[in-house]
Amino acid sequence: MIKSSEQIKNLVGKTNSSDVPGDLKKFILERLDQLLGMSSSPSFLPEIDRLGNYIDWVISLPWNKRTEDTLDLVRAREILDKNHYGLDEIKNRVLEYMSVMKLKSEHDKGQEIKETLRAPILCFVGLVGTGKTTISFSIAEALGRKFSRIPLGGMENPLDLRGQSRTQPEAEPGKVIKALRYAKSKNPVILLDEIDRVTETGRASIMGVLVELLDPEQNNSFIDHYIDYPVDLSEVLFIATANNTHNISTAVMDRIEPINMPSYTDYEKVTIGKKYMLPRVLAKAGISEESFKIDDQAWSQIARPLGFDAGIRTLERTIEAIVRKAARMMVEGKGENFNITPENIKEFLPQ
Repeated sequence: MIKSSEQIKNLVGKTNSSDVPGDLKKFILERLDQLLGMSSSPSFLPEIDRLGNYIDWVISLPWNKRTEDTLDLVRAREILDKNHYGLDEIKNRVLEYMSVMKLKSEHDKGQEIKETLRAPILCFVGLVGTGKTTISFSIAEALGRKFSRIPLGGMENPLDLRGQSRTQPEAEPGKVIKALRYAKSKNPVILLDEIDRVTETGRASIMGVLVELLDPEQNNSFIDHYIDYPVDLSEVLFIATANNTHNISTAVMDRIEPINMPSYTDYEKVTIGKKYMLPRVLAKAGISEESFKIDDQAWSQIARPLGFDAGIRTLERTIEAIVRKAARMMVEGKGENFNITPENIKEFLPQ
């Protein structure tokens, strides 16, 4: 069993070797020094556990770690096109932002003072299944940045974002700090998912925290109650999603750039199903593309099996169900090659 003095010595070593800001490091070392004189106190062990957890959180944060942005517009367009069909307005908006970043980085070369480029806070607004979350993943990939997601649907307590004071039992940081720790980078893409779906009781206070997160005049010194030290979020690229803007406060709307995600037409769904979904689903199922074909005439029934649907989640579930049925038939020896046609499609469609 490690002695208390050795435990404190280990914590001192971890703190000294970290890149924690100097004044915060000084505070932690002073607190550890105070603990050495409390070893006979009944509150010593709980306090050393609390401080140990705090130090683990603090030293794991990316205070100075950042990724290098990839500002190749051709590569970025290829990534966006690879993952998404259409959505040209959104893709062009991302490429415009990357162009400004590229020009500014070239302008800043050799200059001693470099001003952080403030990214627009994009907010994708659209019905369920229109690709709001997945386009956010692609933007991070195109920029070469790490990605974290904060789900706000059903959130009712602003402390979920801002963390709890260390005086509270079982206290822990909020989702913002957790997202930063998960990304291991000072400049990730952080998705604020479904900002319109916070609960009615917590909406006003949660919107207040969002204003602080999204305001470039405030987010360079964000205070999480658990960390209790200013954290610089000015290099984070925040992206938000919402089903609609009715429940988003005016102050938050003033800081975001809403972009409508259009509903998919049947033609777009068929194209997405053919080019993107079917090859991916077949690969997951271990079925070669040569042994499974869908006739062009059968796609209309696959794209709209249950009537109009704005998104493409139903389409993906339908394709997965068709492929699963074919996989079972293969395993049972009922065929090796399948061609889905208007005549046999009902045998494969989920009921």
